Amino acid sequence: MLNRGGRSGHVARRRTVPLWTLVLALGVGFACSPAPVVESGAEAVYPGASWERIADPASAGYSAEGLEAIHPYVDGINTSAVMAAVGGRVLFEHGPVDSLSYLASVRKSILAMLYGNYVEDGTIDLELTLDDLGMDDVQGLLPTEKRARVLDLVTARSGIYHPASNAGDNLADAPPRGSQEPGTYYLYSNWDFNASGAVFEQLSGRNIYDALETDLVLPLGFEDWDRSIHRKSGDASRSRNLAYHMTLSTRDMARIGHLMLRGGVWEDERVLPQGWAERITSVVTPSEEMNPEGLRGGEFGYGYMWWVWDGPAVPEGFEGAYSGRGAYGQFITVIPSLDMVVAHKTVPDAQTPWGDYMGILTRLVEAHCGADC
Repeated sequence: MLNRGGRSGHVARRRTVPLWTLVLALGVGFACSPAPVVESGAEAVYPGASWERIADPASAGYSAEGLEAIHPYVDGINTSAVMAAVGGRVLFEHGPVDSLSYLASVRKSILAMLYGNYVEDGTIDLELTLDDLGMDDVQGLLPTEKRARVLDLVTARSGIYHPASNAGDNLADAPPRGSQEPGTYYLYSNWDFNASGAVFEQLSGRNIYDALETDLVLPLGFEDWDRSIHRKSGDASRSRNLAYHMTLSTRDMARIGHLMLRGGVWEDERVLPQGWAERITSVVTPSEEMNPEGLRGGEFGYGYMWWVWDGPAVPEGFEGAYSGRGAYGQFITVIPSLDMVVAHKTVPDAQTPWGDYMGILTRLVEAHCGADC
């Protein structure tokens, strides 16, 4: 057995759900002591106080040699930490997975998850327009822009090209203001995403970070959460809507991914409404309709603040997969066909390009050997 770290604790809590595949435990959390190792079994599990591993890679359907060969690849790129889990147990781990750093735009995917319960109970109506909500901004919004619905904001189809309070989007490629009818044209815009946060707080009456804590952190049993370090940022002279940056550890990001993989269920508790995880990771903007034009025909479409593998360019093994993606190299990826979640962090001042991260993902997929191990 290959074992490179993790943190010990209570055994994971089991729920008898069939697995597509089971896992080997590898790991390398350099800052953590070894997690408990358990034999593979025919049930899905949820991490308790810590994550479990499975002892035998062949019985889990993975090649030990293939997994071990990923470590030198990761050493050669800028990854700070990466963790892959299959069926709720650790498959691969490299770096200090307990270390806290910011998620960049993965925050948006998490906000889409938070919306679910408030949409379900009617607190948030996705059909409300900005005019209905009385929303405006520093430069003023055009009458056409005020017709944008909340739904248009969370799917990046608002047609609003007002400056955002923070950089890191495609607003430089936006068409002229007022030229696109709301709901008709996709553009990755931090104005939309930050306004989605403002709408969430206005309609729910809750601070995003408080909602994150009660609605996700506590039900999922995050190991490294620190509410005190969370605060919004951005240039309020450009836009009233600030960025709601989040700071999590890699292993807690993996819990987020595992909840999505399980359709919003954690053990016997429904944390997200029925069908919400599937809804927000379904394609709203297919790859051929992405903007700017250079994105069209690629491997991604877009859902509700989640990137969804879509179209003819999807690599083998990634059909039905989706990802939260953030600057510098912050990612949560769910690959349902392998019952797999991958969480990845790069501490800013370094950068892991998407292509380097795909090198990890493809090696993980290729290490799956099923019954032929």
